[in-house]
Amino acid sequence: MSVLEMKVPSPGESISEVEIATWLVADGDYVEKDQAIAEVDSDKATLELPAEASGTITLKAEEGDAVAVGAVVCLIDTSAEKPAGFESKAAEAAPVEVEAAPAKEEKAAPKETAKPDPTPAKADSHATGHASPAAAKIMSENGVKANQISGTGKDGRITKQDVLALLAGGFSGADAVGWGGTRDKSLQKMSMLRRKVAERLVAVKNETAMLTTFNEVDMKPIMDIRNKYKKIFGETHDVGLGFMSFFTKAVTEALNKFPAVNAMIDGKEMIMHNYADIGIAVSSPKGLMVPIVRNAEQMSLAEIEREIKRLAIRARDGEITPDEMTGGTFTITNGGVFGSMMSTPIINPPQSAILGMHNIVERPVVVDGQIVVRPIMYLALSYDHRIIDGKESVSFLVAVKEMLENPETMLFGGKDPVEVLLGL
Repeated sequence: MSVLEMKVPSPGESISEVEIATWLVADGDYVEKDQAIAEVDSDKATLELPAEASGTITLKAEEGDAVAVGAVVCLIDTSAEKPAGFESKAAEAAPVEVEAAPAKEEKAAPKETAKPDPTPAKADSHATGHASPAAAKIMSENGVKANQISGTGKDGRITKQDVLALLAGGFSGADAVGWGGTRDKSLQKMSMLRRKVAERLVAVKNETAMLTTFNEVDMKPIMDIRNKYKKIFGETHDVGLGFMSFFTKAVTEALNKFPAVNAMIDGKEMIMHNYADIGIAVSSPKGLMVPIVRNAEQMSLAEIEREIKRLAIRARDGEITPDEMTGGTFTITNGGVFGSMMSTPIINPPQSAILGMHNIVERPVVVDGQIVVRPIMYLALSYDHRIIDGKESVSFLVAVKEMLENPETMLFGGKDPVEVLLGL
């Protein structure tokens, strides 16, 4: 008998322990090499643990256990033979087009895309309602019941991808299930990721001099460009043209003019960055995650869109790594996708500032002495007043506003093209 000890690998620098979130296999199961056998939570992300060899598995830790990096979590008997009729457990994830959700814009015709039906699947005779461990965990977290989803696995088994597809289609557990009319309560353990987020948010409020400044931006110029060029942009670059690329580009240009907004405090010193690594907050089944777009200041709009899409897909599928979410210099978050009109976003430490986008609403505004209706978005910049003065924060936000309202200036470092032509 040949036994392999599987130890917890290091998911990233400074991480000393992880938590066993979910075992995807049972004690005594036969597993294949590289098959996902568990999901583990670190204080930065949830990662899948693949089997290092094929054989029969013996679990050495329970779900919810905190396990040190390098500790043995299971044994694999590599001398065990594959059982007759064994089928590979490799996930067959159907490709799903993911786009970082934009803020609300003008009403558009609904896309003709297939979405999962969130209504109860009572008439679906082939659905057994039996969920895999990973699927069951996500269903529990989002209020999804077994009779509300049709499984695509063997014999109608509900897979993790089935649940993710249902949630991506706009399913709302609370709306679909409704109140039960009882006085029941239940306890749910906070994941290591959620506990770490809670600690960091409290630390930010206690350890920084955080202030927020607001402004508004007329989104009509950006929306006109998108309406005119989004079709040919998609055909040329094979990616959609969203709002986030415009905001990211405007932010990088403004950071170049106001470098303190892109800096951070280290003891008694300021770390100034000659690059812009922009964190883009995206929603995932595990909660809000902030992957980093590296060197965004050097990217075109198409490159920014592709990178945001790639990171959003990885976050949605639980494949994002800690390295892809660390090291940012500035963050953009979009509460508008959830209908937020205005908020004060919390700084993502050790960064010194964060930009909050909100939903787009048609409002009466005065243009050239006339009252007109324009699509307006409120912007919020939260910043650490210890390192960023009020003048810099307000000027930074005004620069972002001006570039969004005059998109052509993004091509000329925030200057008017006529001024560039005249050498002014």
